[in-house]
Amino acid sequence: MGRNRKRSTLANRAIVASAALILGGGGLVAVNTYASAGEGWSWSGQQDEQTQNQTKGAGQTVSTIDCPEVANDLPDVPEQARPEVDRELATMDSQITDAYQKFAEQKEQIEQDPQLAQNAILNPLKDKRLASIDRISVAINRAGQQPQGLDSLAPCALRPDDNVNAGEGDNGGDAQDGAQDGGQDGGQNDGQDNGQDGGQDDGQGNDQGGQAGNGPEAGDFVDIQSVEPNVQQPQQRRGGSKGTFTTDCGKNENGKFNPDNVIVAPGVSNGAHHMHDYVGNQANDAFASDDDLAGGDTTCRNQGDKSTYYWPVLRLQNGQDENDAAADGGGNDKNVGEIQTPSQVTLNFVGSPVSKVTAMPRLLRIITGDAKAFTNGDANANASWSCTGFEDRQLKDKYPICPEGSQVVRSFKFQSCWDGQNTDSANHRTHVAFADGNGNCGDGFQAIPQLVQRIVYDVPPGPGFAVDSFPEQLHKPITDHGDFINVFDENLMNKVVNCINTGQKCQ
Repeated sequence: MGRNRKRSTLANRAIVASAALILGGGGLVAVNTYASAGEGWSWSGQQDEQTQNQTKGAGQTVSTIDCPEVANDLPDVPEQARPEVDRELATMDSQITDAYQKFAEQKEQIEQDPQLAQNAILNPLKDKRLASIDRISVAINRAGQQPQGLDSLAPCALRPDDNVNAGEGDNGGDAQDGAQDGGQDGGQNDGQDNGQDGGQDDGQGNDQGGQAGNGPEAGDFVDIQSVEPNVQQPQQRRGGSKGTFTTDCGKNENGKFNPDNVIVAPGVSNGAHHMHDYVGNQANDAFASDDDLAGGDTTCRNQGDKSTYYWPVLRLQNGQDENDAAADGGGNDKNVGEIQTPSQVTLNFVGSPVSKVTAMPRLLRIITGDAKAFTNGDANANASWSCTGFEDRQLKDKYPICPEGSQVVRSFKFQSCWDGQNTDSANHRTHVAFADGNGNCGDGFQAIPQLVQRIVYDVPPGPGFAVDSFPEQLHKPITDHGDFINVFDENLMNKVVNCINTGQKCQ
């Protein structure tokens, strides 16, 4: 069966990216290679316990740089300190990107002399992070109470590659992921390659991790047909809100891309270090103010919805360059391959199974998922992966291999509880929350319309695709995430709430 693959070429499209050093030949270096059995990592000299624990492991090679997420440990940041704090957090992301690039470029030397990583990469990175943390503390102290203990978050470590032995075993025996989380996680891997490989071969049988050399790998994929159904829905109760409001904002036919994130890194070009697809509001870039968003054009059919919806682009890992191959957010940040235009984007707002919903406040910001979940852990991971025809089987930390005739599906269920006061918070998370397993919001929170986002791609069968990511996140599927800023006008938001609360299906 033939497939009509849709490609979004960046020529003649609006790319907002800051000027940066263009990578020279060989700049995209493979870093995920196999280590000999029993080979571990140890550093001579003194090192912190985190580094010792994360840089040694029999049979594993080091694949990335793992740094604590400072934003997650910040206290309440006073409003007047937020711009400076956000800039410093973005600077720390750039510091990790630069350090990861040095790691990739010096991989062979580090294999010969592991102390080189400590001296040339980890120690200088720690010093830069300490300086940024100090500036964050000073900024918060000017407007409130100086935070304590942030210096402990400065040291980073080299992380072993979790996928080195993926699929290995006696005669390609079974390897099962085993984790299932509320219908968003789970999956099984039969351990057999079957001629399908998510990475590139170096000519000697070693998977080099995608065309940029830093992922994805074969172990990041699983055959969706081997996954058991795992979706569970909260039971609808009397008093719940069963309606749906659908907004049609297109599939980014306009080709609006940039590597900014106005929520997390306002005022910082390339704050995301990966390219985003945008639908809805067309004024969104790093420098967009609330007034800019309120006055921006929208791709949404209902012009009362000027909200902005954005997510990392998905690319084919087929050896073909996109026009951002030498640009920030693209090749400069190890995001390479042809950007794929979705075949379908569905944006639904749904209700609560146990209560009525209240209107979202204008300019409410919500981030779902964690762009750094590979190193942060899966506490905030929230994207689901599946295939059309198999959406009762959802994956959290694997990409699906779909059978012929089936398309790849990414899904995001955004937070559905709001604290009733704030449109944002210091870590961009604590002002909203997920309902519990029964659909109830926590104390002090109220139910709001829940954005459910579904993005479908018609890509060739097999494991040859990945989402953009921060370089050190290695394009892992668990790092997928979505962003939303509510710019509904008051009348339309009231319609959304009424439709949901009265059980209607509206658009």
